[in-house]
Amino acid sequence: MAIENGVLFQYFHWHCKPDGRLWLEVVRNAESLQKIGITSIWLPPAYKGHSGVNDTGYGVYDLFDLGEFDQKGSVHTKYGTKQEFLDAVKAIRAAGMEAYADIVLNHRCGADETEIVDVVEVDMNDRTKTLPDSQHKAEVWTRFTFPGRAGKHSEFVWTHQHFTAVDHKVEGDTPDKLYLMAGKEFSGEVSKEHGNFDYLMGCDVDMYHPDVVAELRHWGRWFIDTADIDGFRLDAVKHIPASFYRDYINFLRAENGDRELLSIGEYWATDVADLHAYIEQTDGAIKLFDVPLHMTLSAASKAGKDFDMRTIFDGSLVAENPLMAVTFVDNHDTQPGQSLESWVDDWFKPMAYAAVLLRQGGYPVVFYGDYYGATEEHCKLTSHKQLLEVMLDARRKYNYGDQHDYLDHANCIAWLRTGDEAHPGKMVVILSNGDAGTKRINTFAKNAAFIDIAGHSDAVITTDDNAEADFTCPAGSLSIWVQK
Repeated sequence: MAIENGVLFQYFHWHCKPDGRLWLEVVRNAESLQKIGITSIWLPPAYKGHSGVNDTGYGVYDLFDLGEFDQKGSVHTKYGTKQEFLDAVKAIRAAGMEAYADIVLNHRCGADETEIVDVVEVDMNDRTKTLPDSQHKAEVWTRFTFPGRAGKHSEFVWTHQHFTAVDHKVEGDTPDKLYLMAGKEFSGEVSKEHGNFDYLMGCDVDMYHPDVVAELRHWGRWFIDTADIDGFRLDAVKHIPASFYRDYINFLRAENGDRELLSIGEYWATDVADLHAYIEQTDGAIKLFDVPLHMTLSAASKAGKDFDMRTIFDGSLVAENPLMAVTFVDNHDTQPGQSLESWVDDWFKPMAYAAVLLRQGGYPVVFYGDYYGATEEHCKLTSHKQLLEVMLDARRKYNYGDQHDYLDHANCIAWLRTGDEAHPGKMVVILSNGDAGTKRINTFAKNAAFIDIAGHSDAVITTDDNAEADFTCPAGSLSIWVQK
């Protein structure tokens, strides 16, 4: 699909209630989300996790169980049944949007049986090193037979030969240990953190094993045929050989009549050079979340007026490769209490969303928790629904044409969107993390009247004969001035 001015909505947060009703909620809200300017929905992992209804979906047990089989304590997943998932996808597409599925291929958790295997202990801090004289036999949970599914959809049985490493033994285990399968090596096409960051959790899938590749390709075909999904959010790509996902996504595209199957990778790195390298390794087959921009937005929210707003886009993927950048403010991993907690504070969140929704470049994401809020236990998130809807409407109407940046003050910055032939209205976005801000802007529209749709000013600003005017915003906030 053409994603110019498109917006992706992440339809879940980490602590969604484990009541099996999220897919039903998607069906109820799909049409209303499309009406406010959402063009695609990112759904959480749809298959059974090892914690059953309490699994957010990243502790993968059975990729083929979309809420169809009595496994891990229930038939339905945290989000609902297989049919409810399929209905959610249909509702999204019926509303004129695309549906993207979150897929987690890096690891498996919750094996059905143990095996006795030869393992070698690895240095957790430098995984390129094995500990001397550490090879031994160990009982490990590595055999996945999926008895509840009984061979339906696939008869493949996962055993130790399909994994590279585990972090747990049945007996004699101690915390913070990592065991490499004897005779195996970690992939060299992964992040170099800890020397080699192939291993993340659970049973680490051996992406070089031909039987694994064949089974995952079979699953990919089956999943697309079953759910008619439009694209993917790819979890933990920095832990998986870059060549695997490059070949995998291109294979699925070819198998489905060269459908776009837009794919977005989660490569969690704060240095944009790492993202550039991955894009090159995968021949541009996969867009990436702009983690550096998110981290800057988070830092800006913590620093307050001491943050230099002129640098807000420095080192971001959207500034350096906008066509490959998927911009976001927060997500399920960054919310308070999570492993990658880096929450953008509420006072700054409207400015952060302006930076991703009301500019050129990037494919922006709106996070469920920021739109709907959250009241679950241990998870209180503020809804910014009203202002987000204002921004989404402004994006549809005014986010066109050239962009002129006024990133020239440590506390107050602005930019102008000039519009185009089909969308001639101008828009000035101005924000300040300090005192009330003022910026003189050339709008290229003489004697034109502008109003603040953010609701922070009742004034009407009229440009002069030179098409210029002084545009304002309140302290620690923003204004969105659009041409009347």
